Amino acid sequence: MPGRGKASHPRQVELLVGTRKEGFIFRSDLRRKTWRIDGPFFTSCEVNHLVRDPRNGHIFAAANNAWWGNELHVSTNGGKKWQKSSAGLGFAEDRGLKLARIWNIFPDCDSGSNVLWCGVDPGALFRSDDGGKNWAEVRSLTEHPTRGKWNPGAGGMMVHTIVPDPANPQRIFVAISAAGCFRSDDDGQTWQPTNKGVRTDFQPEKFPEVGQCVHRMTMDPVNPNVLYQQNHCGQYRSDDAGATWKDVSRGLPSRFGFPIARHPRVSGTIYVVPEIDAEHRYTPDGGFAVWRSRNGGRKWEKLTRGLPQKNTYWHVFRHATASEASPDSDEGNIYVGTSSGELLISRNSGNSWEMLPVHLPSIVSLEASVV
Repeated sequence: MPGRGKASHPRQVELLVGTRKEGFIFRSDLRRKTWRIDGPFFTSCEVNHLVRDPRNGHIFAAANNAWWGNELHVSTNGGKKWQKSSAGLGFAEDRGLKLARIWNIFPDCDSGSNVLWCGVDPGALFRSDDGGKNWAEVRSLTEHPTRGKWNPGAGGMMVHTIVPDPANPQRIFVAISAAGCFRSDDDGQTWQPTNKGVRTDFQPEKFPEVGQCVHRMTMDPVNPNVLYQQNHCGQYRSDDAGATWKDVSRGLPSRFGFPIARHPRVSGTIYVVPEIDAEHRYTPDGGFAVWRSRNGGRKWEKLTRGLPQKNTYWHVFRHATASEASPDSDEGNIYVGTSSGELLISRNSGNSWEMLPVHLPSIVSLEASVV
């Protein structure tokens, strides 16, 4: 059960939890059985994302409030104290754009740099070259020639996923709802749409260049040319750095869902939470299940051990899954948070699950790591 006290191992597991009302930090030793909780932080704010920069240990928080505005904060001491880190994170007056929400913060993969990326609504990307002290709009994306064909989804038009390539410091991917996936091969100077093969059932043209409503995207832990996405209109895999996508929805109960997570170590192992459809945003048949593929979506298996199978109508937001692994183990620890505040963990790559005895506000994001 969650409690307070010191971990019994030099290294610890850290789970950063963003909710509709505040943020929390869960910590455990490497057994992941007893958790202590710090927080809440940013009470009455929607904490869309909490993330640790592995290069220096700084924790960033996207705190959004309909009355007080949207601010990025940073803690350099594990969440004990926070300070604003939002200088420049906004649009110039002549841009005709207004910052509606901060969605996602992602540290660059280059360990020798201080680059951070931040995705916001309305469909824009910001970059910091000094560890988050100052930010600048990546206008090459905001002013992309296809922008006139972008449209907001139910949550707005936002850059919600940022995926730098760990093998190529010049390459970065972003996902935008509803515009699709874009790739830069020159460190953000130019962008190309990478949506070939992805459907848009809600538009007259079923396979357009842009306009796809990608819900979440992730990269294979071993091969950075392999990407996976959960889309409004299906689950997909790319084997060529996003140039083309293959539909891997066959075998799942639904093409609709929000999160997609990867195993932290094993190539080809991914997890999705299919929901009935866009109108019924909960899992089918009144039960909750996570679906796993061990071969890149070619075959799927339903995971239910330890999960409720009756009278359960849970929804999972796009960022509300995470995974991590101990330094000396290839076993994956998978986390899922629900819109009604349940927090689930599997310590054996999804084979069985347990629910932590906490009752949180609606969970919107999870990030897990061993620190």
